[in-house]
Amino acid sequence: MSEKGGEGIFLETRPPYQKQHYPIPFPSVVSPNTAAVGGLDLAAFLAGIRDRKPYLESLLHESGALLLRGFPVASASDFNDVVEAFGYPELPYVGGAAPRSNVVGRVFTANESPPDQKIPFHHEMAQVPEFPAKLFFFCEVEPGSGGETPIVLSHVIYDRMKEKHPDFVQRLEEQGLLYIRVLGEDDDPSSPIGRGWKSTFLTDDKTIAEKRASQLGMKLEWTKDGAKTIMGPIPAVKLDESRNRKIWFNSMVAAFTGWKDARNDPEKAVTFGDGTPLPAKTVLDCLNILEEESVAIPWRKGDVMLLDNWAVLHSRRSFDPPRRVLASLCK
Repeated sequence: MSEKGGEGIFLETRPPYQKQHYPIPFPSVVSPNTAAVGGLDLAAFLAGIRDRKPYLESLLHESGALLLRGFPVASASDFNDVVEAFGYPELPYVGGAAPRSNVVGRVFTANESPPDQKIPFHHEMAQVPEFPAKLFFFCEVEPGSGGETPIVLSHVIYDRMKEKHPDFVQRLEEQGLLYIRVLGEDDDPSSPIGRGWKSTFLTDDKTIAEKRASQLGMKLEWTKDGAKTIMGPIPAVKLDESRNRKIWFNSMVAAFTGWKDARNDPEKAVTFGDGTPLPAKTVLDCLNILEEESVAIPWRKGDVMLLDNWAVLHSRRSFDPPRRVLASLCK
């Protein structure tokens, strides 16, 4: 445990699940320095965020992930106040696949897919041109068991894939990926990609839906009981300019292994940019690399995690209820 001099209420900690072999521990973990402040309430915590935002942002930029643990954040409303204290503009959830519902203010449920299903690794909304720069998560109800959120550094995955599968990565960099998804009219809570076209485009007007799809660069084809969306080709590898490194910025593994329901075949959900199928062996090897390099964050009630969506992919393990994790997306 080491204290950052002059940072007041914030104390950096070293939990056992943290990866230590990177230049900075991953993720960065901050807890309240209650010895210094003699106890802490929500108002003091929010004031601390506003006062020490550069310090917190420096930790986020260095590590890609920041876990705030042990602070007095008890409810969705408290969490909304935390998000507001950081001051990042909100990003509306338009074009994403996961079923979500608004809770309060800028706060939504995280992916509401059934608890026995894993959610594979992905950058949030990597399959659309306008994606969040930052993601907040909040544990309102601690899982009965399981339900961890594994996270992994994107540039590490790019480097390992480039070393092991150079031809595949070169083709991805040249062609990008196509994402194909079939949507029902309404949300399907049994599916991890069960968002219907009405909630995907935040409208029940087909003309408005077509306009919003076009703004995303997405082809929208109407079917008998819903719609088919085709996105891309869209880059699968990006340059993180703020850190000057290439990142594995895509939802390839998530789509190939997880976009399965009554309407969708995952092996057809994502292809090379020219429509050619992806080699299953290589995609599954990428999944193995993601698992090897990841850190699984065990949720505790009140935890707030801030992810840099440019730097980190995330996923979700299956769990025994209850578990309630909320989210907020920022530009």
